Amino acid sequence: MDTPTSAAPDKKAPSLDLALAKEKSQLSGQLEFSADRFNSSVARLTSNSIGELQGLVSELQKMQEFLTAEVDSVQRQIDSAVGGISIIVETIGPFKSITGSQTPASGTRNVRTGGMAAHIEPRNRVG
Repeated sequence: MDTPTSAAPDKKAPSLDLALAKEKSQLSGQLEFSADRFNSSVARLTSNSIGELQGLVSELQKMQEFLTAEVDSVQRQIDSAVGGISIIVETIGPFKSITGSQTPASGTRNVRTGGMAAHIEPRNRVG
């Protein structure tokens, strides 16, 4: 009785399966194409980023070399200045001990004893 109707869907089933398979292969092809585009985009962006990072690393290494050279230069200048100060302190040391023993009593003014004005006598003002 219902044999003709039950046979009809069986005939349509293979064509439906064929359409689904075709659509599946189309989607799979589109996904593969999209995945390939995505991968190539990521590869391009990554290569640009890697190149920029390598440039930055190179620039930072040059900056480090420059700063190391500057530190060495400043250290040499400091050592030279400390050496000069040591020589000055050693030279002044004996004179300081001599003048230290001749310090005036507290409350007196420290007046220069030499120089051009040492021989001028103070004038008395008549009022």
